[in-house]
Amino acid sequence: MELIIHTTRTAPDESRPVLEGIQADLGFVPNLAASTAASPALLTGFDGLRRAVASTRVDPVDREVAGLATGVVVGNRYGVAFHSTMLANLGVDEDDLAAMRAGRAPSDKRSAAVYEFAKAVADNRGRVDDAVIERLDTAGVSEADILDLLTECAFASLVGLIDNLAGGVTLDPFLAPRAWRGEEH
Repeated sequence: MELIIHTTRTAPDESRPVLEGIQADLGFVPNLAASTAASPALLTGFDGLRRAVASTRVDPVDREVAGLATGVVVGNRYGVAFHSTMLANLGVDEDDLAAMRAGRAPSDKRSAAVYEFAKAVADNRGRVDDAVIERLDTAGVSEADILDLLTECAFASLVGLIDNLAGGVTLDPFLAPRAWRGEEH
C-alpha cells in the first residue's frame, strides 16, 4: 500500500496541528510521521508515543539500541536507518552498528543486554526470559529503565507496522546513508 506523505498543507484538518507540533519540535516533519497523516487517530497515537519516548530518562544510547534491535526483528527499514543514524551520531562504533544491523549484539556489555532485551520483546511479544532481565540488572539497568525501553520497543514496533504496510516509507535524506534492506539480518 502506498501511503501519501502529507505536508502541513495537504493533511486533513485534524492532522495539521499534530504535524505542526512535530515540525516545531524537530524542525521538520519526518516522512514516517507524514505518511500517517491521512488518519488523525494514528498520527495522534504516533505523536503521543514519540513524545513519551522522548520524555524518558533512559540513556540515549540504550534507547536507540532498543529501537534498532526492535527494527531489525520486525523488518523495519525506516526505523533501522533512523536508529543507526542516531547511534552513529552518539559515537557508537561502526563494527557494533554493523553487528546490530545483522541481528547480533554489540560488544558493550550494557548495550548487548539492552539489545537482547529488545529483540526478546519484539520476538516474543513481551515475554522475556528471566535470564535476559537478569543480564539487564547485572548491567545496571533499573526497573524504570526497563519499562522506558519497553516504551521504545512499542514505538519502534508501531513505526515498523507503518513502514511495512507502506512497503517502505521513503527515507528522509538524512537517513539515506544508513538505508537498510534487511539483507544484513
